[in-house]
Amino acid sequence: MSVSRILVVGAGGREHALAWRLARDPQAPEVLVAPGKEGMGDVARCVAAGEHDALALAAVCRREGVDLVVVGPEAPLAEGVADVLRAAGFAVYGPGSAAARLESSKSFAKDVLRESGAPTAASEAFTSFAEARGGLSRWGPPWVVKADGLAGGKGVRVTSVRGEAEEFLRDCLERERFGASGRRVLLEEFLEGDEVSIMAVCDGREYVLLPPARDYKRALDGDRGVNTGGMGAYAPSEDVDGALEEEIGRRIVGPVLECLRRRGTPFLGTLYCGLMLAARGPRVLEFNVRFGDPETQAVLPLVEGAFAELLAAAARGEPAPGAVRRARGSVVAVALVDEGYPDAVRGGGRIRGLDRLRGREGVEVFHAGTRAAGEDWEVTGGRAAYVVARGESRSQARARAYAAVAELGGSGWRTRRDIAEAAAPVREGGAGRGPGER
Repeated sequence: MSVSRILVVGAGGREHALAWRLARDPQAPEVLVAPGKEGMGDVARCVAAGEHDALALAAVCRREGVDLVVVGPEAPLAEGVADVLRAAGFAVYGPGSAAARLESSKSFAKDVLRESGAPTAASEAFTSFAEARGGLSRWGPPWVVKADGLAGGKGVRVTSVRGEAEEFLRDCLERERFGASGRRVLLEEFLEGDEVSIMAVCDGREYVLLPPARDYKRALDGDRGVNTGGMGAYAPSEDVDGALEEEIGRRIVGPVLECLRRRGTPFLGTLYCGLMLAARGPRVLEFNVRFGDPETQAVLPLVEGAFAELLAAAARGEPAPGAVRRARGSVVAVALVDEGYPDAVRGGGRIRGLDRLRGREGVEVFHAGTRAAGEDWEVTGGRAAYVVARGESRSQARARAYAAVAELGGSGWRTRRDIAEAAAPVREGGAGRGPGER
C-alpha cells in the first residue's frame, strides 16, 4: 500500500514529532495535522478539525484523500474516534475504544494483566472513601494511590505520609476532583527499581519494539515535586539490553496482545509499557495506548527506514518485518514549560530564540502549547515546546540540548536542568504517570 498522504490527529509536541518523522520517510508523504499548531508548519499542513470530532476528521480524510490516520492523544481513542474512522473505511493507526480501556481504566488494565499472566504490581480497587481509607493499612507505607481513569497528569500520588494519601483519596472519591475518572481508585503495591518506557508498534498479533526510553515525570530537579505529564526524556535507556527487551516482549507485550485478541478487541496501535525494573524482573506500572509524550520526541529520531509503512501495515493488521531499523547514538528531549506548570499554569510567557535553533545540526524543536508572537513564541499551555538534541552519546546529546536551551530568552517559562544526567536518581515504585497524563 502506497502511503502518500497522512493525517496526524492532535496538537502537541508528540504530534509535531510524529509529523516530522513521517514527513522524512523515504516515500516523502504529505503530512496533515488536525488541528495542529502553527509551530508545526515546517513539516505539516494544519487542517481545521478538532481531535475529538470524528465526523469532521472523516470529512478531512475524504476531501484530502488521506491514506493513513495516526491518532496521537489518548482521549480521542478512548472516545472511539478510531472506531468511527475505521467504520468509514479509512486505515487508522490507533486502537478502538474497547482496547483503549487499557489506558482509560487502570482496573481494566489490571484485569488484562492478570488474565495474560504479565507481571505487574498487586493492587486493590475501591469506590468508597471509607473502604479505601481502611485499605491503606494493607498497602503501605509508602502508599501508591491512582485514580482509575484519565486524569490529565495528576492522577497518581505516591507518599509515605498517611494524611496525604487520605487527602488524595478524598479528592478522588468525595470531592470528585477528577470527575468520573476518580470515582474508582486503586491502591497499589509499592515497587522499587528504575523506570523505563517501551513502546511497541502492534498489528493485533505481532509487534515491533522501538528503542527504550526514560522520561522524567516530577516537576522539579532531583525528581522532586508533583507528577507532571513529563519534563523530558532520553533514549535509548541503557538499563534495557537485548535480552531484557526480548523478555519484555515475550512476557508482557505478546501475552497482552493475545489476551485482547481472544477478547475480540485486537490491538492495532502503540502499546506503551511503563515498566519498573524491579529485583524480580520487569513489572508493568501502567499501559498507554498511544505514543508517549515526551518519549516520542526522544525515540523517533532514532528510528530509520519506512516508519509510515510500519504504521500503515499495523493499521491493516499486517506485520511489516524490516520496515524500520534503529539508528546509533542517543537523543535527549527537554521540555520548556509554563513557569507555574503543572498546578498553576498562567500562560502569557514568552520564549525568545526558538526559531534560531531550527536547522542547527543535531537539534530539533517540537511545538506544543505555543502561539507566534512576532519573533517570540507565546506560552499558551502547560508544556510549551521541546528542545531535542541528538549525539553520539547521551552526554553529547545532553550537552547539545542544554546549550540550545541556554540561548533562549524571554520570561514565564522554565525547564528541569537534570534531564539525562549521568547519575540518574533511583525511581520510586508505583510513581509512573497514569493514563491520560501528558
